[in-house]
Amino acid sequence: MATLHGTCLCGGVKFEVEAAPDSLRFCHCTSCKKLSGGGGTVNFGVPPSAITIVQGQELLQSFTPEGGSAKTFCRTCGTNLFGGGWPDTERASVRVPTIEDPTDAKVGAHIYARSVAPWETLPDDGAERFETTSG
Repeated sequence: MATLHGTCLCGGVKFEVEAAPDSLRFCHCTSCKKLSGGGGTVNFGVPPSAITIVQGQELLQSFTPEGGSAKTFCRTCGTNLFGGGWPDTERASVRVPTIEDPTDAKVGAHIYARSVAPWETLPDDGAERFETTSG
C-alpha cells in the first residue's frame, strides 16, 4: 500500500495515511450533513495509528456532538478531516475529499440511510444501504 497524502483547504494541515483503507462509506447522518454542508460525508476507515500529522497539528480542533463521535477539523479553514472519534478510537474515519492522491475506490455502503432527506437522491451504485451504521 502506497502512502496516501491529505490536506485541508488552506494547506495548513498535511497528513499521511499508511494503511490500506477499507471500503468507502457515505454517511448520511444528521451530524455529517451539517458539518459537510451537503448530503453527508464520504469516508474510509483506518486505525488511528496509521494517520501521521505532518504539518499543522496546532491547527487541529475536535468537536463531539451530543450522542456522536468526535469530528476533527482545521481551525483556519474549517475543513473536516477526520471523524469516528479520531484519534481515540479503534477505527478512524478519513474524509475522502481531503486525500490528494487519485483513487478509483467506489462507495461500498451508504450508512444512516434513514436520515436521507427528501431533497436527496441516493445513487443506484450497487452499494449496500444501512438504516444506521454498517457495524
